Amino acid sequence: MPVPMVGRDAALRELREAWARVKRTGRPVPAVITGLPGTGKSTLAAAAAPPGAITGRARLHTSAPYDWLASAVTGHDLSGLDLPRDALRWLAQDPDMPRERYTPDALLRIAVDMVRALVDGKPRVLVVEDLHALDPASLNLIAELATADLPALLVVTSQPPDAAVSPLLTARTLARLSGAPGAVRHHLNALDTTQVHKILTHVYADSPLPSDLVDTVWRRTGGNPYRLTELIAVEGAAGPAGLAGNPSPDLTAREREVLGLLVEGMSNKQIARALGISVRTVTVHVSNVLRKTGAASRTEAALKAVRA
Repeated sequence: MPVPMVGRDAALRELREAWARVKRTGRPVPAVITGLPGTGKSTLAAAAAPPGAITGRARLHTSAPYDWLASAVTGHDLSGLDLPRDALRWLAQDPDMPRERYTPDALLRIAVDMVRALVDGKPRVLVVEDLHALDPASLNLIAELATADLPALLVVTSQPPDAAVSPLLTARTLARLSGAPGAVRHHLNALDTTQVHKILTHVYADSPLPSDLVDTVWRRTGGNPYRLTELIAVEGAAGPAGLAGNPSPDLTAREREVLGLLVEGMSNKQIARALGISVRTVTVHVSNVLRKTGAASRTEAALKAVRA
């Protein structure tokens, strides 16, 4: 985003205060950042992480055991770690390593010791990107790290559990992280019109904004920071007038909300949960959106909305 921390400054301040607490006390602090896709979770985590942060994420299309750890140790020299060589190679997802010869509990202990060795007793930030996409072994490891005796700020980003590879385990892991002593918890919602106005006035400081442009842009993006960035970069490159787009179908406010969530790729069940309405009501709204936009499918309606 042109102004990445608009609407996120309080969260960033609390994360930096948590990092200062870790450096002062040497005790672990989990920080959980949740939200729908494109709401700025990764941007916030990156802004809070100092140089030298240990960052990992799900690296494969199909999650593999200890994906987070394998990603986090990429580029690190593991030869000096006083841990079993074969276990280290397996946890690092060495393609030439044969099937593991350790029990799950033993591997988990070695994985925790592996992270402990990387931290090496110095205050560090551990970043876990997209917890919802991680495998069960990684989820168990992250939960253990939240209470391990490590001088670490554990910054975790995640979509809601119902979008996860392992929904129940993800929900339990998020609950365990959030319930740890001193934990920081932030759920990022869409930007409101005031925040969108702040961004537009920053980007187009030398151009007057039409009186209704902010509301139009908010409706087109749903206040989603990622979609707002894309709109500014693609359609607003020549000036704010391009942000208005083409006239849109006469959708109700609720139908616009549903269409915005269709753009996010959400199912009817996910939309129902997000809006606090029944799945049957969502089905009616989706049907109305398809009829009014002339789209033959949910995907086509979403594409039209993005291009509108």
